[in-house]
Amino acid sequence: MTGFSAPTRYRRLSRSQKQVNTAHARQRGPGERANAELKNWKVLRQIRSSPSRANELVAAVQTLMIASA
Repeated sequence: MTGFSAPTRYRRLSRSQKQVNTAHARQRGPGERANAELKNWKVLRQIRSSPSRANELVAAVQTLMIASA
């Protein structure tokens, strides 16, 4: 699902398009905050395992961060 954007500055979004954008932002927000927090973790830059294992670790941490928010 993606949001809507007005094609020109003179055309405004309809009420339903604004509602879609709001719902999309609510769903996307927690994941974006979790990603921003993970970027600050220096330990992730020093992982010495396979990329797939690092991917599983990041996914688990994101799930816990979103669930605790």
